[in-house]
Amino acid sequence: MDMDTKVMDVVGEAHFPQPLGCPSPCGPEEFCDFQRDAPQCEKCTMCPPGFFLISQCSPNADRMCQDRDECLELPSICGERVKCLNTPGGFRCLGVSEREAVAGLCGHEYFYNQELQECQACSDCDGEPVSAPCTAVSDAVCGVLSENRLSQSWGANVAVPPARTPGNLIFPGLQLNIRSKESSDLLSNQAGRLTFQQHGLVWLDHNFALKHSCRNFLQVGMRLNGSQEEEGRDLSGVRIEQPEGKYFQGVSVSSGVEVEPNHTLTLLLKSPNQHCNQSKDIHVYDLHAPSLSLLWLSHDTGAVAMTAQMSMSAHYQTNYRPTFRMTSVSDPYMISLTHDSRGIRFTESGVVKFVLQQALYSMGHTCVREGFSLIAYTNRNGTGQEVMRAYKTGVNYRDTSISLSGAVKVENGDTLSFEITSPSQCNIRYFGDSTGISMLSLIWIPSAVSSALAATVSRTGLPSGAVRNKPLLFQQISPDAPQIHLSRTGEPNSRKNFIFREKGTANVALNLKLIHSCNVVKLTLHRAGGASEGGQAAPTGPVAQQVSGYMPEGSEWASVGLRASFEVQNGTAIFVTLDCVRGRVNQITHEGGTNISILWVAL
Repeated sequence: MDMDTKVMDVVGEAHFPQPLGCPSPCGPEEFCDFQRDAPQCEKCTMCPPGFFLISQCSPNADRMCQDRDECLELPSICGERVKCLNTPGGFRCLGVSEREAVAGLCGHEYFYNQELQECQACSDCDGEPVSAPCTAVSDAVCGVLSENRLSQSWGANVAVPPARTPGNLIFPGLQLNIRSKESSDLLSNQAGRLTFQQHGLVWLDHNFALKHSCRNFLQVGMRLNGSQEEEGRDLSGVRIEQPEGKYFQGVSVSSGVEVEPNHTLTLLLKSPNQHCNQSKDIHVYDLHAPSLSLLWLSHDTGAVAMTAQMSMSAHYQTNYRPTFRMTSVSDPYMISLTHDSRGIRFTESGVVKFVLQQALYSMGHTCVREGFSLIAYTNRNGTGQEVMRAYKTGVNYRDTSISLSGAVKVENGDTLSFEITSPSQCNIRYFGDSTGISMLSLIWIPSAVSSALAATVSRTGLPSGAVRNKPLLFQQISPDAPQIHLSRTGEPNSRKNFIFREKGTANVALNLKLIHSCNVVKLTLHRAGGASEGGQAAPTGPVAQQVSGYMPEGSEWASVGLRASFEVQNGTAIFVTLDCVRGRVNQITHEGGTNISILWVAL
């Protein structure tokens, strides 16, 4: 008998030491989770569609569910001449055309999943209101739908879980804990990971800072597990190099992706070898603002998501213009590669939110002294224009990463391309793998519901010396947008505040290139002013923060940057402050390597 039976143990791995128990008795529909270093009560998991209960939830264990084998229970479900293949939560009729399946072959309480090309069990709303019933080609939608919002934002803090033992190694990977008290109909937050509850496109930003004494680089990244996928896929990854001295290093990891209900997102910290002790070698900086944020876009916006992998070569001694291999696109008519695969072409006007992350290995002291620049260009009618630039100090004989994120307005036929510039006496090796370390990710949003603005720091009036929480001054380098502008001369907080004139969801990417001797240099993005629909004051305070430490020995320049998404109202202002702890700021450049990019999307 050919059976494909899957048993799902929602408790998870059982090799952890079993503590005595939870500090207080768990309530109904809860169990004591012994996986945690400090055991705590968790909600009992419901069996997914297509699974049946084999073990009820108890005070010390979650439910256990087993996949229903439709092929065994209903031998003629696919007809007499068609072979039936059991799948997790459903079944597949081999050799059946999509037209036959759409016509209702799956039967009662099942729908045809066109992406997986198989029949899946309809979701049981379990007492919740049914917003959309299950049909022959779509699953049921549970809960009350939001008010047709085009965009939303959500934020959370991220922490490294306590080490289970004093000698705990993080090889091959450690899941970071996502912590938030903010409830949302977009997602749920359980066991330190996010589970999406609605279809849509999501832009993710994670600001992360640590100092470490591991014997090699560390890698922080994002991973998406599909509801029906066994392995999932890495969305992005940025490497944190092994430093010459022990100082804080701040990195930002970003990605844009299309999500479905029950997709889960995890944040991971990895080591390439076993020479990294979590309790001794890693110290994470506690950022005083949400370090993970996301911008969710409804399909009603008409937005399109795309990811592409860079093609790698062995060594370069000159500037590097990457070529791409597209790995996914939600609408290939709107976004395509250019003929030489070095650029991305857009069919209609809109705003593009992008991130490019490239891992590299550098050799030579000029790599350290002069560093690298990653530049984004748009090309319109044969004329190229620089959009944004990020700077990264090199390290001698070390693995590192360079990353650039921003937003730019494009017209029909425009292309977006990239270049990494390097010193002449610096040998560089670019490489990539399946963990997202050499990845381009972007979302195109129609002009009708979005706009973008770019600026750099002012040529005059910038803080220097012993800087304590000083606001940065800016000068706008892109045309005015109807929804946002930089405060002008004669207005309050001239050249400091960016003012929003329409409610929506904003995303900010900031890069700062400077020379300093600070023990810690801290960059903070603040939100102030504006009123919500009820006339109450909108939330104010820091929405993102990032830090960086001493410059590597022999370096002339350093960089620090942050990225975040958040909601804005009519009259909301945002501004940036710089703080130098124990040291001084010598110079901030207004040229390449310093910029701020602001994306606005309608609610």
